[in-house]
Amino acid sequence: MEKIHGKHILFSGYAKLPTGITASEIYKVIGVVLLIDEDTGNIIEADCTLATAVARNHVSSILVGRLITNPENLVRIVDTTYHGSAKKAIITAIRIIYDKYRSYKEGLAPSAID
Repeated sequence: MEKIHGKHILFSGYAKLPTGITASEIYKVIGVVLLIDEDTGNIIEADCTLATAVARNHVSSILVGRLITNPENLVRIVDTTYHGSAKKAIITAIRIIYDKYRSYKEGLAPSAID
C-alpha cells in the first residue's frame, strides 16, 4: 500500500460549558475541532462552538500553526490569551483532542502506512 504524505485528519473534543454564559445556553458543551497534519502534528484549521465570532476567531488564531504534540504549550497559550468563561472547557477539549491524536498515532501499525 502506498503511503499518503500530508494527510490531514480531523479530531474533535467536547467539554461541558459553565452555566450562565451565552454559549452554554445555546450548546451546553463546547466543541473544539482541529484539522491536523498527520505527519507533523501541525494544526491546519481550528474551530469551536463559542457564541461570538470574535471568540471563535481568537481561538482559531491562537491554535492554527501550532503543534498538537505539545498540548501544554496550547494550554499555556489559551490560559494567557483567553479570559472568557469557557477557558477551562476549551482547555479540556484540547486535551481530549491530544489524547485522541496520540491514540491514533500509536494505533498506526507500520504495515498500514508502508
